[in-house]
Amino acid sequence: MSPRKPNMESSIYEGSDGWWHGRVTMGVKDDGSPDRRHRRARTEAEIKRKVRELEDLRDKGRAPKAGRKPTVEQWMTTYLTDIASLKLKPRSLDDYWSKTRNDIVPGIGKHKLDKLQPEHLERMYRAMLDEGHAPSHVVKVHRILSRALKIAHRRRIIVENVATLVDPPTVDETEANPFTTEQAKAFLEAAAERPTFMRWCVGVGMGFRQGEALGLRWPYVDFEAELFHPQWQLQRLTWRHGCKDAHACGERLHRFEPCPPECRTHKNYKRGCPKPCPKDCKRHASACPERKGGGLVFTRPKTKKSTNPVPIPPPFIPYLLEHKAQQEAMRAAAGDEWEEHKALFTRPDGRPLDPRADWAEFKELLEEAGIEDRRLYDGSRHTAGTILNELGVDMPTIMEILRHTQISQTRRYVKGRSHLSKDAMRRMGDHFMPASERSTETKTETRDGKTARSQRRRRIR
Repeated sequence: MSPRKPNMESSIYEGSDGWWHGRVTMGVKDDGSPDRRHRRARTEAEIKRKVRELEDLRDKGRAPKAGRKPTVEQWMTTYLTDIASLKLKPRSLDDYWSKTRNDIVPGIGKHKLDKLQPEHLERMYRAMLDEGHAPSHVVKVHRILSRALKIAHRRRIIVENVATLVDPPTVDETEANPFTTEQAKAFLEAAAERPTFMRWCVGVGMGFRQGEALGLRWPYVDFEAELFHPQWQLQRLTWRHGCKDAHACGERLHRFEPCPPECRTHKNYKRGCPKPCPKDCKRHASACPERKGGGLVFTRPKTKKSTNPVPIPPPFIPYLLEHKAQQEAMRAAAGDEWEEHKALFTRPDGRPLDPRADWAEFKELLEEAGIEDRRLYDGSRHTAGTILNELGVDMPTIMEILRHTQISQTRRYVKGRSHLSKDAMRRMGDHFMPASERSTETKTETRDGKTARSQRRRRIR
Protein backbone atom coordinates (compact mmCIF):
# COMPACT_ATOMS: atom_id res chain seq x y z
CA MET A 1 0.00 0.00 0.00
CA SER A 2 1.27 3.47 -0.89
CA PRO A 3 2.39 5.52 2.16
CA ARG A 4 0.97 8.65 0.54
CA LYS A 5 -1.93 10.23 2.45
CA PRO A 6 -5.28 10.89 0.72
CA ASN A 7 -6.02 14.37 -0.56
CA MET A 8 -6.97 16.96 2.07
CA GLU A 9 -5.72 14.74 4.93
CA SER A 10 -3.60 16.51 7.52
CA SER A 11 -0.13 15.58 8.69
CA ILE A 12 1.07 15.53 12.32
CA TYR A 13 4.66 14.77 13.29
CA GLU A 14 7.31 15.56 15.89
CA GLY A 15 10.16 17.61 14.53
CA SER A 16 13.84 17.50 15.38
CA ASP A 17 13.43 20.85 17.13
CA GLY A 18 11.35 19.22 19.89
CA TRP A 19 8.05 20.76 18.70
CA TRP A 20 5.01 18.92 17.33
CA HIS A 21 4.00 20.16 13.86
CA GLY A 22 0.74 19.94 11.98
CA ARG A 23 0.11 20.73 8.32
CA VAL A 24 -3.43 21.12 6.98
CA THR A 25 -4.43 21.38 3.32
CA MET A 26 -7.00 24.17 3.03
CA GLY A 27 -7.41 24.26 -0.76
CA VAL A 28 -5.50 26.29 -3.33
CA LYS A 29 -4.11 29.81 -3.33
CA ASP A 30 -4.95 32.51 -5.85
CA ASP A 31 -2.01 31.43 -8.03
CA GLY A 32 -3.18 27.79 -8.09
CA SER A 33 -0.57 26.37 -5.71
CA PRO A 34 -1.66 24.23 -2.71
CA ASP A 35 -2.68 26.17 0.37
CA ARG A 36 -1.00 24.29 3.24
CA ARG A 37 -1.27 25.84 6.72
CA HIS A 38 1.21 25.12 9.48
CA ARG A 39 0.59 24.84 13.22
CA ARG A 40 2.96 23.83 16.02
CA ALA A 41 2.68 22.96 19.74
CA ARG A 42 4.68 21.46 22.58
CA THR A 43 2.51 18.36 22.99
CA GLU A 44 0.83 15.94 20.62
CA ALA A 45 -2.59 16.54 22.21
CA GLU A 46 -2.24 20.29 21.71
CA ILE A 47 -1.24 20.01 18.05
CA LYS A 48 -4.15 17.63 17.38
CA ARG A 49 -6.53 20.20 18.87
CA LYS A 50 -5.12 23.01 16.69
CA VAL A 51 -5.31 20.84 13.57
CA ARG A 52 -8.94 19.86 14.31
CA GLU A 53 -9.88 23.55 14.74
CA LEU A 54 -8.30 24.43 11.39
CA GLU A 55 -9.99 21.48 9.66
CA ASP A 56 -13.34 22.50 11.17
CA LEU A 57 -12.97 26.03 9.78
CA ARG A 58 -12.07 24.58 6.37
CA ASP A 59 -15.06 22.21 6.31
CA LYS A 60 -17.47 25.01 7.29
CA GLY A 61 -16.05 27.38 4.67
CA ARG A 62 -14.96 29.87 7.34
CA ALA A 63 -11.22 29.50 7.05
CA PRO A 64 -9.35 32.80 6.73
CA LYS A 65 -7.44 33.46 3.53
CA ALA A 66 -3.78 32.60 3.34
CA GLY A 67 -1.12 35.26 3.68
CA ARG A 68 0.09 37.80 6.22
CA LYS A 69 -2.79 39.55 7.97
CA PRO A 70 -2.91 43.35 7.85
CA THR A 71 -2.79 45.50 10.94
CA VAL A 72 -5.90 47.36 12.07
CA GLU A 73 -4.40 50.58 10.67
CA GLN A 74 -3.72 48.99 7.28
CA TRP A 75 -7.17 47.45 7.07
CA MET A 76 -8.97 50.66 8.11
CA THR A 77 -7.10 52.52 5.37
CA THR A 78 -8.09 49.88 2.81
CA TYR A 79 -11.68 49.84 4.04
CA LEU A 80 -12.15 53.61 3.93
CA THR A 81 -10.27 54.14 0.65
CA ASP A 82 -11.63 51.30 -1.47
CA ILE A 83 -14.85 50.05 0.17
CA ALA A 84 -16.63 52.67 2.27
CA SER A 85 -15.91 55.47 -0.23
CA LEU A 86 -18.17 53.73 -2.78
CA LYS A 87 -21.22 53.86 -0.52
CA LEU A 88 -20.93 56.60 2.09
CA LYS A 89 -21.87 60.22 1.60
CA PRO A 90 -18.89 62.64 1.65
CA ARG A 91 -19.67 64.04 5.10
CA SER A 92 -20.06 60.55 6.57
CA LEU A 93 -16.80 59.42 4.98
CA ASP A 94 -15.00 62.45 6.44
CA ASP A 95 -16.36 61.54 9.87
CA TYR A 96 -15.14 57.94 9.46
CA TRP A 97 -11.67 59.15 8.52
CA SER A 98 -11.54 61.59 11.43
CA LYS A 99 -12.45 58.98 14.05
CA THR A 100 -10.07 56.46 12.48
CA ARG A 101 -7.09 58.86 12.58
CA ASN A 102 -7.80 60.30 16.01
CA ASP A 103 -9.15 57.29 17.93
CA ILE A 104 -8.87 53.86 16.26
CA VAL A 105 -5.30 54.05 14.93
CA PRO A 106 -3.73 55.49 18.12
CA GLY A 107 -5.70 52.99 20.23
CA ILE A 108 -5.35 49.64 18.43
CA GLY A 109 -3.78 50.45 15.06
CA LYS A 110 -0.65 48.27 15.52
CA HIS A 111 -2.51 45.04 16.32
CA LYS A 112 -2.71 42.38 13.63
CA LEU A 113 -6.28 41.99 12.48
CA ASP A 114 -6.44 38.28 13.38
CA LYS A 115 -4.85 38.89 16.80
CA LEU A 116 -7.35 41.56 17.88
CA GLN A 117 -9.16 40.66 21.11
CA PRO A 118 -12.27 42.10 22.80
CA GLU A 119 -10.08 43.29 25.68
CA HIS A 120 -8.17 45.57 23.30
CA LEU A 121 -11.38 47.34 22.29
CA GLU A 122 -12.62 47.61 25.86
CA ARG A 123 -9.35 49.20 27.03
CA MET A 124 -9.48 51.66 24.13
CA TYR A 125 -13.06 52.67 24.97
CA ARG A 126 -12.15 53.06 28.64
CA ALA A 127 -9.20 55.31 27.74
CA MET A 128 -11.42 57.43 25.46
CA LEU A 129 -13.95 57.97 28.24
CA ASP A 130 -11.16 58.87 30.67
CA GLU A 131 -9.91 61.47 28.20
CA GLY A 132 -13.29 63.18 28.32
CA HIS A 133 -14.95 61.85 25.17
CA ALA A 134 -18.73 61.59 25.33
CA PRO A 135 -20.24 58.05 25.38
CA SER A 136 -22.00 58.88 22.10
CA HIS A 137 -18.58 59.53 20.50
CA VAL A 138 -17.29 56.17 21.73
CA VAL A 139 -20.38 54.42 20.37
CA LYS A 140 -19.77 55.97 16.92
CA VAL A 141 -16.18 54.73 16.98
CA HIS A 142 -17.44 51.26 17.93
CA ARG A 143 -19.90 51.21 15.01
CA ILE A 144 -17.24 52.27 12.50
CA LEU A 145 -14.82 49.62 13.73
CA SER A 146 -17.53 46.95 13.86
CA ARG A 147 -18.52 47.67 10.26
CA ALA A 148 -14.92 47.46 9.05
CA LEU A 149 -14.37 44.15 10.90
CA LYS A 150 -17.64 42.80 9.52
CA ILE A 151 -16.35 43.32 5.97
CA ALA A 152 -13.04 41.67 6.92
CA HIS A 153 -14.94 38.68 8.32
CA ARG A 154 -17.16 38.48 5.25
CA ARG A 155 -14.05 38.34 3.06
CA ARG A 156 -12.51 35.66 5.31
CA ILE A 157 -9.58 37.81 6.36
CA ILE A 158 -10.49 37.06 9.99
CA VAL A 159 -12.41 34.22 11.62
CA GLU A 160 -14.61 36.35 13.89
CA ASN A 161 -15.69 39.98 14.30
CA VAL A 162 -14.54 40.67 17.86
CA ALA A 163 -16.51 43.94 17.97
CA THR A 164 -19.70 41.88 18.29
CA LEU A 165 -18.34 40.52 21.60
CA VAL A 166 -17.98 43.99 23.13
CA ASP A 167 -20.74 46.11 24.64
CA PRO A 168 -20.13 49.83 23.95
CA PRO A 169 -20.98 52.44 26.61
CA THR A 170 -24.62 53.28 27.26
CA VAL A 171 -25.68 56.59 25.76
CA ASP A 172 -28.21 58.76 27.55
CA GLU A 173 -30.57 60.19 24.98
CA THR A 174 -30.29 63.96 24.69
CA GLU A 175 -33.52 65.51 25.90
CA ALA A 176 -35.22 67.81 23.41
CA ASN A 177 -35.59 71.45 24.42
CA PRO A 178 -37.99 72.98 21.88
CA PHE A 179 -39.46 76.48 21.93
CA THR A 180 -42.82 77.03 23.55
CA THR A 181 -45.44 78.67 21.35
CA GLU A 182 -44.72 82.04 22.98
CA GLN A 183 -40.95 81.62 22.52
CA ALA A 184 -41.39 80.65 18.86
CA LYS A 185 -43.45 83.79 18.23
CA ALA A 186 -40.87 85.95 20.03
CA PHE A 187 -38.08 84.37 17.99
CA LEU A 188 -39.83 85.04 14.67
CA GLU A 189 -40.65 88.60 15.74
CA ALA A 190 -36.92 89.18 16.29
CA ALA A 191 -36.17 87.60 12.89
CA ALA A 192 -38.80 89.74 11.11
CA GLU A 193 -36.35 92.66 11.03
CA ARG A 194 -33.77 90.65 9.05
CA PRO A 195 -33.60 89.67 5.35
CA THR A 196 -33.42 86.01 6.44
CA PHE A 197 -36.90 86.10 7.99
CA MET A 198 -38.32 83.42 5.68
CA ARG A 199 -35.37 81.12 6.36
CA TRP A 200 -36.37 81.03 10.04
CA CYS A 201 -40.06 80.68 9.21
CA VAL A 202 -39.21 77.56 7.22
CA GLY A 203 -37.00 76.21 9.99
CA VAL A 204 -39.29 76.89 12.97
CA GLY A 205 -42.65 76.56 11.25
CA MET A 206 -41.94 73.58 8.99
CA GLY A 207 -39.18 71.69 10.78
CA PHE A 208 -36.58 71.74 8.02
CA ARG A 209 -33.03 70.71 8.88
CA GLN A 210 -30.39 73.40 8.47
CA GLY A 211 -28.88 71.87 5.34
CA GLU A 212 -32.32 71.33 3.80
CA ALA A 213 -33.47 74.90 4.50
CA LEU A 214 -30.28 76.44 3.08
CA GLY A 215 -30.42 74.05 0.13
CA LEU A 216 -33.95 74.99 -0.99
CA ARG A 217 -34.01 76.20 -4.61
CA TRP A 218 -36.63 78.09 -6.58
CA PRO A 219 -37.20 75.44 -9.31
CA TYR A 220 -38.36 73.08 -6.53
CA VAL A 221 -40.97 75.45 -5.06
CA ASP A 222 -44.47 74.72 -6.43
CA PHE A 223 -46.61 77.79 -5.68
CA GLU A 224 -49.70 76.35 -7.39
CA ALA A 225 -49.73 73.12 -5.36
CA GLU A 226 -48.21 74.95 -2.35
CA LEU A 227 -45.42 72.40 -1.96
CA PHE A 228 -41.69 72.42 -1.19
CA HIS A 229 -39.67 69.69 -2.91
CA PRO A 230 -36.48 69.33 -0.79
CA GLN A 231 -34.34 67.67 -3.46
CA TRP A 232 -31.08 69.30 -2.32
CA GLN A 233 -29.20 70.17 0.84
CA LEU A 234 -26.29 72.52 1.38
CA GLN A 235 -23.19 71.05 3.04
CA ARG A 236 -19.62 72.10 3.66
CA LEU A 237 -17.37 69.30 2.38
CA THR A 238 -13.68 68.70 2.99
CA TRP A 239 -11.34 69.50 0.11
CA ARG A 240 -9.46 66.64 -1.58
CA HIS A 241 -6.14 66.71 -3.37
CA GLY A 242 -6.35 66.78 -7.16
CA CYS A 243 -2.61 66.26 -7.61
CA LYS A 244 -0.80 62.92 -7.86
CA ASP A 245 1.51 63.30 -4.84
CA ALA A 246 -0.51 64.62 -1.88
CA HIS A 247 2.43 64.40 0.53
CA ALA A 248 4.73 66.50 -1.66
CA CYS A 249 1.92 68.97 -2.38
CA GLY A 250 1.59 69.90 1.30
CA GLU A 251 5.31 69.88 2.03
CA ARG A 252 5.51 73.52 3.09
CA LEU A 253 2.62 73.02 5.55
CA HIS A 254 3.84 69.81 7.21
CA ARG A 255 4.57 70.14 10.92
CA PHE A 256 6.02 67.07 12.63
CA GLU A 257 6.92 68.55 16.03
CA PRO A 258 4.29 69.39 18.68
CA CYS A 259 3.65 73.01 19.54
CA PRO A 260 5.40 74.56 22.57
CA PRO A 261 3.38 74.87 25.81
CA GLU A 262 2.50 78.55 25.19
CA CYS A 263 1.86 78.45 21.45
CA ARG A 264 0.66 81.75 20.01
CA THR A 265 0.17 80.49 16.45
CA HIS A 266 -3.00 78.61 17.36
CA LYS A 267 -4.17 80.76 20.27
CA ASN A 268 -7.54 81.36 18.61
CA TYR A 269 -8.21 77.68 17.95
CA LYS A 270 -11.18 76.53 20.02
CA ARG A 271 -9.87 72.95 20.21
CA GLY A 272 -6.29 73.89 20.99
CA CYS A 273 -3.21 73.25 18.89
CA PRO A 274 -3.63 70.68 16.11
CA LYS A 275 -1.77 67.40 16.41
CA PRO A 276 1.54 67.02 14.55
CA CYS A 277 1.38 65.58 11.04
CA PRO A 278 2.14 61.87 10.55
CA LYS A 279 5.31 61.06 8.62
CA ASP A 280 3.35 60.24 5.43
CA CYS A 281 0.91 63.17 5.85
CA LYS A 282 -1.48 63.63 2.93
CA ARG A 283 -3.56 66.44 4.40
CA HIS A 284 -3.58 70.19 3.62
CA ALA A 285 -5.76 69.61 0.56
CA SER A 286 -7.30 73.08 0.92
CA ALA A 287 -3.96 74.55 -0.22
CA CYS A 288 -3.64 72.24 -3.23
CA PRO A 289 -3.65 74.16 -6.55
CA GLU A 290 -5.80 71.38 -8.06
CA ARG A 291 -8.08 70.84 -5.07
CA LYS A 292 -11.55 69.41 -5.69
CA GLY A 293 -14.79 68.36 -4.05
CA GLY A 294 -14.78 70.80 -1.13
CA GLY A 295 -16.38 74.00 0.11
CA LEU A 296 -20.12 74.71 0.10
CA VAL A 297 -21.77 72.14 -2.15
CA PHE A 298 -25.36 71.23 -3.03
CA THR A 299 -25.75 67.50 -2.36
CA ARG A 300 -28.64 65.08 -2.44
CA PRO A 301 -30.37 64.23 0.89
CA LYS A 302 -29.22 61.12 2.69
CA THR A 303 -32.47 59.12 2.41
CA LYS A 304 -35.26 58.88 -0.14
CA LYS A 305 -37.82 59.80 2.54
CA SER A 306 -36.09 63.16 3.01
CA THR A 307 -37.01 64.18 -0.55
CA ASN A 308 -40.77 63.81 -0.01
CA PRO A 309 -42.70 67.05 -0.76
CA VAL A 310 -43.75 69.16 2.22
CA PRO A 311 -46.95 71.32 2.13
CA ILE A 312 -46.34 75.05 2.50
CA PRO A 313 -48.66 76.71 5.06
CA PRO A 314 -50.92 79.06 3.02
CA PRO A 315 -50.07 82.12 5.20
CA PHE A 316 -46.42 81.64 4.16
CA ILE A 317 -47.15 82.12 0.44
CA PRO A 318 -47.42 85.97 0.40
CA TYR A 319 -44.22 86.26 2.43
CA LEU A 320 -42.44 83.87 0.05
CA LEU A 321 -43.49 85.94 -2.95
CA GLU A 322 -42.31 89.09 -1.19
CA HIS A 323 -39.00 87.39 -0.38
CA LYS A 324 -38.58 86.45 -4.04
CA ALA A 325 -39.18 90.06 -5.12
CA GLN A 326 -36.56 91.26 -2.63
CA GLN A 327 -34.08 88.75 -4.03
CA GLU A 328 -34.74 90.02 -7.55
CA ALA A 329 -33.90 93.52 -6.32
CA MET A 330 -30.64 92.22 -4.81
CA ARG A 331 -29.77 90.54 -8.10
CA ALA A 332 -30.29 93.78 -10.00
CA ALA A 333 -28.18 95.72 -7.48
CA ALA A 334 -25.32 93.18 -7.61
CA GLY A 335 -25.14 93.21 -11.41
CA ASP A 336 -22.21 91.20 -12.78
CA GLU A 337 -21.09 90.20 -9.29
CA TRP A 338 -24.20 88.07 -8.80
CA GLU A 339 -23.51 84.29 -8.68
CA GLU A 340 -26.60 82.39 -9.79
CA HIS A 341 -27.37 79.28 -7.71
CA LYS A 342 -31.19 79.54 -7.75
CA ALA A 343 -31.17 79.26 -3.94
CA LEU A 344 -34.04 80.63 -1.84
CA PHE A 345 -31.75 82.09 0.78
CA THR A 346 -28.62 83.85 -0.43
CA ARG A 347 -26.01 86.42 0.45
CA PRO A 348 -26.07 89.82 -1.33
CA ASP A 349 -23.94 88.41 -4.18
CA GLY A 350 -26.15 85.36 -4.79
CA ARG A 351 -24.00 82.78 -3.02
CA PRO A 352 -25.81 80.41 -0.62
CA LEU A 353 -25.85 81.29 3.07
CA ASP A 354 -22.88 79.93 5.01
CA PRO A 355 -24.07 77.36 7.60
CA ARG A 356 -21.61 78.81 10.12
CA ALA A 357 -23.03 82.32 9.70
CA ASP A 358 -26.53 80.82 9.86
CA TRP A 359 -25.73 79.19 13.20
CA ALA A 360 -24.25 82.43 14.55
CA GLU A 361 -27.40 84.34 13.51
CA PHE A 362 -29.55 81.80 15.34
CA LYS A 363 -27.60 82.49 18.55
CA GLU A 364 -28.04 86.25 18.05
CA LEU A 365 -31.79 85.86 17.59
CA LEU A 366 -32.03 83.81 20.77
CA GLU A 367 -30.41 86.64 22.69
CA GLU A 368 -32.61 89.29 21.06
CA ALA A 369 -35.77 87.29 21.83
CA GLY A 370 -34.72 86.71 25.45
CA ILE A 371 -34.61 82.91 25.07
CA GLU A 372 -32.07 80.78 26.90
CA ASP A 373 -29.37 79.12 24.80
CA ARG A 374 -30.18 75.88 23.01
CA ARG A 375 -29.29 73.84 19.95
CA LEU A 376 -30.35 74.90 16.46
CA TYR A 377 -32.08 71.54 16.10
CA ASP A 378 -34.19 72.27 19.21
CA GLY A 379 -35.24 75.67 17.87
CA SER A 380 -36.35 74.32 14.51
CA ARG A 381 -37.09 70.64 14.00
CA HIS A 382 -38.00 69.73 17.59
CA THR A 383 -40.09 72.89 17.91
CA ALA A 384 -42.11 72.14 14.77
CA GLY A 385 -42.87 68.58 15.90
CA THR A 386 -43.84 69.64 19.42
CA ILE A 387 -46.14 72.49 18.36
CA LEU A 388 -47.83 70.27 15.76
CA ASN A 389 -48.53 67.81 18.55
CA GLU A 390 -49.95 70.57 20.76
CA LEU A 391 -52.28 71.55 17.92
CA GLY A 392 -53.74 68.04 17.98
CA VAL A 393 -51.99 66.65 14.88
CA ASP A 394 -51.59 62.87 15.08
CA MET A 395 -48.17 61.18 15.07
CA PRO A 396 -48.38 59.61 11.56
CA THR A 397 -49.08 63.05 10.07
CA ILE A 398 -46.20 64.64 12.02
CA MET A 399 -43.98 61.81 10.78
CA GLU A 400 -44.89 62.65 7.18
CA ILE A 401 -44.27 66.38 7.68
CA LEU A 402 -40.86 65.79 9.29
CA ARG A 403 -40.14 62.99 6.77
CA HIS A 404 -39.07 60.37 9.27
CA THR A 405 -38.79 56.71 8.27
CA GLN A 406 -40.01 55.40 11.66
CA ILE A 407 -42.67 56.76 13.98
CA SER A 408 -40.46 55.95 16.98
CA GLN A 409 -38.06 58.58 15.69
CA THR A 410 -40.91 61.11 15.54
CA ARG A 411 -41.85 60.40 19.15
CA ARG A 412 -38.33 61.30 20.24
CA TYR A 413 -38.74 64.67 18.54
CA VAL A 414 -42.01 65.54 20.26
CA LYS A 415 -41.82 66.72 23.85
CA GLY A 416 -44.88 66.80 26.06
CA ARG A 417 -45.93 69.96 27.90
CA SER A 418 -46.90 69.95 31.57
CA HIS A 419 -49.92 72.23 31.06
CA LEU A 420 -51.24 69.89 28.36
CA SER A 421 -50.79 66.92 30.71
CA LYS A 422 -52.72 68.70 33.46
CA ASP A 423 -55.53 69.58 31.07
CA ALA A 424 -55.67 66.01 29.78
CA MET A 425 -55.90 64.59 33.31
CA ARG A 426 -58.59 67.13 34.24
CA ARG A 427 -60.69 65.97 31.30
CA MET A 428 -59.99 62.35 32.26
CA GLY A 429 -61.25 63.03 35.79
CA ASP A 430 -64.38 64.78 34.51
CA HIS A 431 -65.08 61.77 32.29
CA PHE A 432 -64.99 59.19 35.09
CA MET A 433 -66.09 61.31 38.06
CA PRO A 434 -69.02 63.63 37.18
CA ALA A 435 -69.22 66.79 39.26
CA SER A 436 -71.26 66.11 42.43
CA GLU A 437 -73.78 68.56 43.89
CA ARG A 438 -72.37 69.76 47.17
CA SER A 439 -74.85 70.71 49.92
CA THR A 440 -74.11 73.40 52.44
CA GLU A 441 -76.23 71.65 55.12
CA THR A 442 -74.52 69.60 57.77
CA LYS A 443 -75.62 65.99 57.49
CA THR A 444 -75.70 64.31 60.90
CA GLU A 445 -77.45 61.23 62.17
CA THR A 446 -80.33 62.34 64.48
CA ARG A 447 -83.45 60.66 65.68
CA ASP A 448 -85.55 63.39 64.06
CA GLY A 449 -84.40 62.63 60.54
CA LYS A 450 -86.20 62.85 57.21
CA THR A 451 -87.68 59.38 57.52
CA ALA A 452 -89.03 60.04 61.01
CA ARG A 453 -90.69 63.29 59.91
CA SER A 454 -92.32 61.51 56.96
CA GLN A 455 -93.76 58.86 59.26
CA ARG A 456 -95.22 61.50 61.60
CA ARG A 457 -96.93 63.23 58.68
CA ARG A 458 -98.58 59.96 57.64
CA ARG A 459 -99.88 59.36 61.16
CA ILE A 460 -101.37 62.87 61.37
CA ARG A 461 -103.25 62.35 58.12
